[in-house]
Amino acid sequence: MACPPTILVFDSGLGGLTVLREVARLRGDARLVYVADDAFFPYGAHSEAALISRVMPLIGELIAAQRADLVVIACNTASTIVLPHLRARFNTPFVGTVPAIKPACATSRSKRVSVLGTEATVAREYTKTLIREFGEGCEVTLVGSARLASLAEAALRGEPVEEAVISAEIAPCFVGKGRRTDTVVLACTHFPLLIDRLERLAPWPVAWIDPAPAVARRVVDLIGPPEGGKAPPARAIFTSGRALTPALAAAAAHFGLGEVLAFDSANPGA
Repeated sequence: MACPPTILVFDSGLGGLTVLREVARLRGDARLVYVADDAFFPYGAHSEAALISRVMPLIGELIAAQRADLVVIACNTASTIVLPHLRARFNTPFVGTVPAIKPACATSRSKRVSVLGTEATVAREYTKTLIREFGEGCEVTLVGSARLASLAEAALRGEPVEEAVISAEIAPCFVGKGRRTDTVVLACTHFPLLIDRLERLAPWPVAWIDPAPAVARRVVDLIGPPEGGKAPPARAIFTSGRALTPALAAAAAHFGLGEVLAFDSANPGA
């Protein structure tokens, strides 16, 4: 039997844990390594040039150190900016994460869809191109949230998060009194971390589209189905080198994380 593949799941912070969980469900035999570039979080606060300069060498070091067979960029911002450069430089296959506009518009009955992302993601031309190509005649509202990603990280750390603040962040997604919004695309992998609160605080029920299952299916398309056996819990790398608090360690374990590796920029994962 061939050795199970090593899959690297990379995000700016903790949002990619939602993707890691789905990948683990479909490839439970794979060696999974989760990398949070929390030393540079949030990615939306940096210029495109700064992100490319940051992510390109970091991913190269990680591929070499972890001997990755496939890399998942579990971040909308990094996917839309850096992914083309990564694919041009490295032979390792990559799976990106982009706003799930096509399936959202295809399944919407009211033809009112909102895309809830970071301010950087909803402003990017890439997102607008997806709407033009796959809008299916839907009226699409772009909603940029400046705070939800940080709120999701705080919630995962067990810190108090005011629900009124979450309500204010998602309120622009809900449009119309007759033909109302019925589908909201979660265009940031952090946002599904708050899904229980999003569902509870929504003015009316909508379909929340999480890209993680589709990303995991694409991983299997590229690397193949499970080969048998079960791998140990995923290993994690935090580029800040921080130690996990008890609350965060418990939350991380819920998403399948085990050992946290030391980070050395000259040898990530050492």
